[in-house]
Amino acid sequence: MSSILESVNKRTQLVGQNRLELLLFKLNGRQRFGINVFKVKEVLQCPPLTGLPKLNPFVRGVAHIRGQTISVIDLSAATGGRPIEDTANCFIIISEYNRSVQGFLVKSVERIINMNWEAILPPPQGAGRYSYLTAVTEIEGELVEILDVEKILDEISPVKTKISQEVDEKLTIDRERHFHIMVIDDSAVARKQIIRALESLSLQIDTAKDGREALEKLKSVAAEMDNVATEIPLIISDIEMPEMDGYTLTAEIRDNPKLKDIKVVLHTSLSGVFNQAMVEKVGANDFIAKFNPDELAAAVNKHLSL
Repeated sequence: MSSILESVNKRTQLVGQNRLELLLFKLNGRQRFGINVFKVKEVLQCPPLTGLPKLNPFVRGVAHIRGQTISVIDLSAATGGRPIEDTANCFIIISEYNRSVQGFLVKSVERIINMNWEAILPPPQGAGRYSYLTAVTEIEGELVEILDVEKILDEISPVKTKISQEVDEKLTIDRERHFHIMVIDDSAVARKQIIRALESLSLQIDTAKDGREALEKLKSVAAEMDNVATEIPLIISDIEMPEMDGYTLTAEIRDNPKLKDIKVVLHTSLSGVFNQAMVEKVGANDFIAKFNPDELAAAVNKHLSL
C-alpha cells in the first residue's frame, strides 16, 4: 500500500497524448472504481473525523490534514449505496475539483494503471447507479466505473452559475448576433452549468459529451463549408473525456484546414495543476479552471468580440 501512496505525487503530471492514469479503489463490495491520478493530491489512511452541525448527510466529517480542514465525503453513500463503516480502517483520496480540495472516503485503494482515453467509454444508458457514472472501462476482464464527481459535488454543494451584474454590464459581445458555440463535457451536470452561466449572452449552444463526438459534429459542418469558424467560432471543452480528451480534440482542430480558425477554450476541473505548456502546445486559445461563471463569460466575451 505504501508504494501506491508514494507514487501518486510522482505520477500526477501525465497529460496529453490522449492518455491518463487511473487510481483504482473500492467502496462497499467487489466493484472497482477509478479516478484520474491527475486530480489526486494524495491518498492516506483515514484520520479521525470531526463531526460538525448541519453537515450534508453524505459528508462524514472534516479532517485536519497538513494545516487544512477538509470535508470528507462518503462516496458510497453519495452514490446511493450503503455508508462505509469503520472509517479508521478505510482511506481517503484527497483531490482537487473545481478550485476546492475535498476528501473521498473509500474502503480500499488498489493500484494505478496507465490507460488510453480511447479505452474509456461513455456509460451505458440507464438509471439507478449508472446516473453517477461519467465513463466506464474494462481492466483484466472486469468493468471499472468512473464516477461523475462533478455531479456528486454539485448535489452536496451546488455551484453558483449566474453571472454577476457587475461583469454582465461590462460584456461587449453583440447579443443580437446569437453566436453559435459548442460546449463539450462528459458530465451532464457540467454542461448544464455552462449553459446556465452563458444564457444571458443569447448564444446558440450545441453540446457534445466527448471529444470524438464533437470532432464528428465539426467535420459534418466542414463538409458543407470551407471555414467552420464562420458558423461555430468558439468551442468550450473539458480536458478529461472518454474516447478523446480535450488536448487531442484541440490538436485535431488545429490540424484540419477547415476547423483550424475555431477558438478553443479549455474548461476543466484540473484546477491548480494544469499543464500550461500542453495548453500552448496543442494550440488552445484559453484555459479556465471550473467553475466561475464570471470568468467563463469574460472569456467567451473576449473571443467573440474580437
